[in-house]
Amino acid sequence: MIRVTVLRSSTYRRMPWKNGGGETVEIAVSPEGATLSDFGWRLSMATVAADGPFSIFAGIDRTLSILHGNGMSLTIGGKPAVLLTQDSAPLAFPADVSVSATLADGPIMDLNVMTRRNGLRHRVERVDVHSTVTVHPAAATWFVLCHQGTLTVDCGGEHADLGPMDALLLEEAQGTDVVVSGKARCFLISIDPI
Repeated sequence: MIRVTVLRSSTYRRMPWKNGGGETVEIAVSPEGATLSDFGWRLSMATVAADGPFSIFAGIDRTLSILHGNGMSLTIGGKPAVLLTQDSAPLAFPADVSVSATLADGPIMDLNVMTRRNGLRHRVERVDVHSTVTVHPAAATWFVLCHQGTLTVDCGGEHADLGPMDALLLEEAQGTDVVVSGKARCFLISIDPI
């Protein structure tokens, strides 16, 4: 049975970073009501206003995308810095290694997807929609996050209109046609058990 949940940006939960260095906006978490220490998966956005270290999350994999601002360089596990901008592909890396961020030019807002690696894996894809796209989710848990612009999503008889930063969660929709239309930049997020 397909479950469709529309998540409005006005209802997202705001909370401090794990390391206290800023604020995160939680889009969705599983299980519902989970904390930063016991979630299975988590989608969030954060504003980074100063250079500094990332929080460490033991046993977690994460993918980061830049939503607003001029980007930041990430030094991950002592490797050479990687510059991440709004035009960069989403960057996947382990959340339990040392990561330090250096802003390119002013504050940024990022999209952060995290899964507990002993049971889950995820994938994040940025897509620009110019008219209509039909997507066939293969994951048990699937999101579309409308970054900029507006989208209409139709799936299994359900219809939803998404504005900037709104999201749609589909559960148990594997193999179903999902029709996404409008003019927008969006992120498609898949979460699967291993």
